[in-house]
Amino acid sequence: MSGQLITIVRGAFEVMSWLIIARVLLSWIRHNPYSPIIRFVYEITEPILGPFRRLIPRLGAIDFSPIIALLALRYLETIIIKLLLNI
Repeated sequence: MSGQLITIVRGAFEVMSWLIIARVLLSWIRHNPYSPIIRFVYEITEPILGPFRRLIPRLGAIDFSPIIALLALRYLETIIIKLLLNI
């Protein structure tokens, strides 16, 4: 049971990481912000990226919040998996 739950947790964190990467890539290209897929990416990632943007100021045109968010997600994933392994 614990092994299956760990696989699900890892999968969820992996999907979220890829969605954040997709959002970064979208910021570099022109896109239709009303496209359902684009809106989905923004709506899913904003609750994670928003708090980091408020804490970390931009350095010119560079936004480091996605990098910090990805690192925080990896750290949180590690903590959750360690907790699951101890159950």
